[in-house]
Amino acid sequence: MELQSKVNMFEPYRMGSIELSNRIIMAPMTRSRAIGNVANDMIAEYYTQRASAGLIISEGIAPSPNGLGYARIPGLFNEAQVASWKKVTDAVHNAGGKIFAQIMHTGRVSHIANMPAGAKVVAPSAVAATGDIWTDTEAMQPMPVPSAMTTEEVASTILEYVQSAQNAIDAGFDGIELHGANGYLLEQFLNPGVNQRTDNYGGSIENRARFVIEVAKAVADKIGKEKVGLRISPYNPYNSMPAYDEVFATYDYLSKELNKIGIVYLHMIDYAARATEEGLALIQTIRNNFTNTLILNGGYNKERAE
Repeated sequence: MELQSKVNMFEPYRMGSIELSNRIIMAPMTRSRAIGNVANDMIAEYYTQRASAGLIISEGIAPSPNGLGYARIPGLFNEAQVASWKKVTDAVHNAGGKIFAQIMHTGRVSHIANMPAGAKVVAPSAVAATGDIWTDTEAMQPMPVPSAMTTEEVASTILEYVQSAQNAIDAGFDGIELHGANGYLLEQFLNPGVNQRTDNYGGSIENRARFVIEVAKAVADKIGKEKVGLRISPYNPYNSMPAYDEVFATYDYLSKELNKIGIVYLHMIDYAARATEEGLALIQTIRNNFTNTLILNGGYNKERAE
């Protein structure tokens, strides 16, 4: 399937109000180097070395203590974290780069040993992810049954995303990416095998998509829609996400609603979608529904990307 004519990956590209030096995006990758959940000199060096990419998307950064699912991942929910990331963004900008902060709440993909006192493992419903997770204090541990979020906790979590997005801008990031892929909290709401709620955030496609849409809109209203992207991964089973029959309809609806909000990009992990005719059709449907930048990610070399 040909989505567009051949392009030069090294030509500049305008993404909303941001001028990128090329069309090559550095994907977000968890590094687990943030001792104390703050950015450090090693992290600053790592991103500065990669500043020649058109855009860097950072590793997943938690919007709250409840989002710190993995050992040694960074946060953006307190002043020390904001200050630590300012050193990173300054270094990237001084090297001529652009960088978005990926805001990642891990939801049920977590363990309390990786979280500060008072935090808890939460998800749309009390359905555990299968498998083990690394903890520095207890080595590999099975992922626990999460606490089902109350309606009040859903609302407060949206506010955490909003504040974290503002913190990212205060720290000098050029924008933020909401991590709605790979089985983390936003995608957990989308998937009916994980989301078994009976309130306005569960059941129908519209209800299961409500949390993602409300987070995207609230963040866009706070920092500007031209500074907000969202990552998705339809058909991807990673982090024990069950297959379900409404994948196509879910992302058809979601991409239309995100287009109405006007966020600057959708970032699609597309290798699973490319494996079937339905998935290929969904890629084209998302392209048709969403009129701003579409980033495709999954096993691309220069020739395939062009």
